[in-house]
Amino acid sequence: MRSSSRGDPPTSGSGARRREAVVDLLSSFKRALHANEIAERLGVEPSRYAKLQRLLEELSQEGSIVALPGQRFRTSQKQVEARGAEKEGTLTVHPRGFGFVALGGAAEDVYISPEAMGGALHGDTVVVRISTRSRRGVEGEIVRVVKRRHARVAGVLRRRGRSAWLEPDDGRVRGPIVIVPREPGGPLVPPDAEDGAAAVVSIARFPDLAEENPEGVLEAVLGTPGDPNVEVAKILVREGIEEEHSLEAIAEAEAFGGEVPAEALEGRTDLTHLPMPTIDPEDARDHDDAVWVIREEDGSYRAWIAIADVSHYVRPGTALDQAALARGNSVYLPDRAIPMLPRALSSNLCSLLPGVIRLCLCVEVELDATATVRRARVIEGYIRSIAKLTYPGVARALGFTPEPPRSPEAEALRNDLQVMWDLARLLRGRRMRRGALDLDLPEAKVVLDPKTGAPVDVQKRSHDPGVAKAYQLIEELMLLANETCAQFVVDQGIPTVFRYHAPPDQAKLERFATMCGELGLAFDPEDAADPKRLSVFLKKLDAHPQKQVLHMLLLRAMKQAVYDVANVGHFGLASSAYLHFTSPIRRYPDITAHRAIRAVLRGERVDRSEAATERLREAAITASERERKAMEVEREVVDLHRALLMRSRLGDTFEGTVTGIVGGGVYVNIEDPFVDVLVRMESLGPDQYEIDDEGLRVIGRRSGDRIAIGDAMLVQIEDVAILRRAVYGRRLAGEPAADEAKPRRQRRDAADARPTRRVKISKSTKPLKGIKTSKRTKGGKSAKVRKKQR
Repeated sequence: MRSSSRGDPPTSGSGARRREAVVDLLSSFKRALHANEIAERLGVEPSRYAKLQRLLEELSQEGSIVALPGQRFRTSQKQVEARGAEKEGTLTVHPRGFGFVALGGAAEDVYISPEAMGGALHGDTVVVRISTRSRRGVEGEIVRVVKRRHARVAGVLRRRGRSAWLEPDDGRVRGPIVIVPREPGGPLVPPDAEDGAAAVVSIARFPDLAEENPEGVLEAVLGTPGDPNVEVAKILVREGIEEEHSLEAIAEAEAFGGEVPAEALEGRTDLTHLPMPTIDPEDARDHDDAVWVIREEDGSYRAWIAIADVSHYVRPGTALDQAALARGNSVYLPDRAIPMLPRALSSNLCSLLPGVIRLCLCVEVELDATATVRRARVIEGYIRSIAKLTYPGVARALGFTPEPPRSPEAEALRNDLQVMWDLARLLRGRRMRRGALDLDLPEAKVVLDPKTGAPVDVQKRSHDPGVAKAYQLIEELMLLANETCAQFVVDQGIPTVFRYHAPPDQAKLERFATMCGELGLAFDPEDAADPKRLSVFLKKLDAHPQKQVLHMLLLRAMKQAVYDVANVGHFGLASSAYLHFTSPIRRYPDITAHRAIRAVLRGERVDRSEAATERLREAAITASERERKAMEVEREVVDLHRALLMRSRLGDTFEGTVTGIVGGGVYVNIEDPFVDVLVRMESLGPDQYEIDDEGLRVIGRRSGDRIAIGDAMLVQIEDVAILRRAVYGRRLAGEPAADEAKPRRQRRDAADARPTRRVKISKSTKPLKGIKTSKRTKGGKSAKVRKKQR
């Protein structure tokens, strides 16, 4: 920072010196400074304060510094090109009509006014031209759409006379969407489709201009908005997730029969002498792994991890293969599983059920007494599992917890399970020492009414630490098999699909480091480049009261693992070679690994051509996209059930922890039920709250009241938006409100008298008069429509 005599710079001397002094000062701080603080640090006399304000205004307008609300300023990141530059990014639209384009690697998003939006829609990939810089930041206009968002949109069906349209649930999607017939002269909607019903349309014609609306064809009319089954069906139809497989795929699966024929066993190794159990959750629908471990007299171990040989049935080019590739993975919802493979395979012939012969690829590993791998091989064989065990039953048998009921099958195998646990514990220790990350983040478990399908509770899954240890037992053996197979294909030079996890995002790590510093924890973002050093830091958090919040922030800094044909390694596991091998019933990449390994075991020619590698690359990209979609769908369904559950809790008060801060408010996580509540800025208190530069807290402009991530907060549930899958609350300042003195049942009765607050469904009855639809593209063609883990 440049020093000065009091009262001289920055308001006297050359203009360049004044400007440099301000920019240098702001550049020396990571946070924004108030104009008063800038004046004080630069020694500006009160009589020259007005000139300083004008200088700050000039610097912000030209982009040298950034003006923030409340007379605060920070240095400009200078990451967006000058006026006239064109950049590609993803458009996010605000419900009020304006939007922002996020540019890869840029510090600032580009503001897009409603007039500059053109025909682009929320979620489109666009090219934006930089036009100016204002108090909103960098502004621009969209010059063309590179790739359209996914075409399906959910909402409320409206009918007036011969017109029909859809009001999108998502306020960011331009609407209404005018419904057109699927075929010329065909009906717009079925005759029995009621006005106000939940529906899904597929956009058939995207707009070209800002004042145009999309056109779409009706995909499904589902029923009454807000009904649990209707809302779940809406999500699945919108995302194109079909529960039923094609008739061709089902026919191929059922043609294999219900049992493994004798001819299928020829040339395979008989492993039925190994009494392998499966160990899965209580509600598991398929069982693709079985395990067995023995301890030799010298203390060494031999482990067998048998995995269902799905590749025997799902052959390249078949209808089964096409269906599995298109789905990518199974989708798991609170009340059902949508399997990747037809149930004839997923629940029967491929599933390692007890007492029946099943085909497998078995990883046999020999390890010394410290769990160091001596040698390993993969066996093409068949097994007969002896028992179907559950994690709670195994945890009870091993004495990890007294809570679950006893399992006679697990009790009979107690000594053998103890050997498995001893090996798993050694494997876990080695993995932690090499730098694997261990993030402890709870998952939500939705409890449904078996008759209505409505949620009755949302709990933390596996909150019993004893059951969690049983999960670890299987997790370590699966990781051992995956790494063993990855090393096998690397040694053989076989092309296949690997699991790739990149190092964390540096900018997000800086934010995490700031949070740690405020909690008195020393964390250097550079340490995160080395998984071993990052793992050591995580170990220090084990006893910290903010452990869960810190783990959540660190997870947000992590990049999502993806599939790739290149073996780049797995950062989170500190593994130089890793792939997915152990769940072929529910993941397509595992099938590709099985095919590659089986080819080597059988001495078959391995296709190493560029064309074969390109097919694998496309499969990896598809699998990554389907995995993301499945995660988003599963998360949205859980959030839906959370919102449905909290309709009966309007007016109730809970204590929770601030776990996230967004532009609209702060997220507060409550433990029981396990729900996230959004407390909007205007519901935080009688002040105007703004997010600080690090995004770790909000600060009241007048009072200076600070609310930070990790703070405890008392919230009262004040609203539920089913269509937005959101629960809203207001902050209570320590003392219970007058309404809190009422018994809970009385408060619920009062809440029941306010049904209109629970589900916000548009009841607009405005006709389509005046709505402009998009023009057809040239030549009569439609616009093109394209569509943190281990």
